[in-house]
Amino acid sequence: MQLHATKYESRLLTETVEQNQPPIVILHGLFGNNRNWHPVARSLSDEFMVYSLDLRNHGQSPHSNFMDYPHMAADVLEFIEQVIKPHGAVNIIAHSMGGKVAMWLALSHPEIVSKLIIVDIAPVTYQHDFAQVIKAFQTIPLDLISSRKDAETYLAEMINDSSLRQFLLQNLQFSEGKYQWRLNLEVIAQSISNITGFPDTQNIKPFMERVLFIGGGLSDYLSKEEQKMTRKLFPKASFSIIKSAGHWLHAEQPELFKALIKPYISNEAK
Repeated sequence: MQLHATKYESRLLTETVEQNQPPIVILHGLFGNNRNWHPVARSLSDEFMVYSLDLRNHGQSPHSNFMDYPHMAADVLEFIEQVIKPHGAVNIIAHSMGGKVAMWLALSHPEIVSKLIIVDIAPVTYQHDFAQVIKAFQTIPLDLISSRKDAETYLAEMINDSSLRQFLLQNLQFSEGKYQWRLNLEVIAQSISNITGFPDTQNIKPFMERVLFIGGGLSDYLSKEEQKMTRKLFPKASFSIIKSAGHWLHAEQPELFKALIKPYISNEAK
């Protein structure tokens, strides 16, 4: 599947720097899209070539009836091979669902990954079912609303968090005279057990390079137990926790987040 991507390239990025620095690929989380990462991608583009991707069934990428981590990792591998292959391995920054895609890609194709940053997720099965979010999407009568404000009013009946509502509404688009979702909600709902889970790793070798895991102190996705389980597959994992942030820590604490990732992903970080 040919994924949609936004390329970030700064005037400050000289040809020499570009050749010495592996490009960065950014992967968003569930219900997100590559626009969620625009501020971070733009900042990183002063030093790196950056590609921010829409994963399948999200954003402007194609829809598919198949949605699991082997398929999504294969999509990303195809993008890297077709668009970035002359550069060799890539650096990957990936959040939540995108983090699981990146971890599976690193485990199944370690040669393609230079440096890996995983944001607030572990290679484990979670109990979250996202039923309330999916139901909130489905209860909005798209054929009746006339504005994003109307859609938010419906969302507010089920979702109290205004920042989460704004995040979800980024998936709403007006096209062909009507509002519709960019998301393939039906397939996402059917595939939620694949998304909250992780593929069987019984016969897969651990990824033996360094990996930086960044978690939110107000989130429950990267607990001590999950960190312990993560090290079975990523023995050289290191963990940094931003205490004042939740699951969307790159949006909640962007300066702290960038302060953690830039030294790690630069050539000076060993």
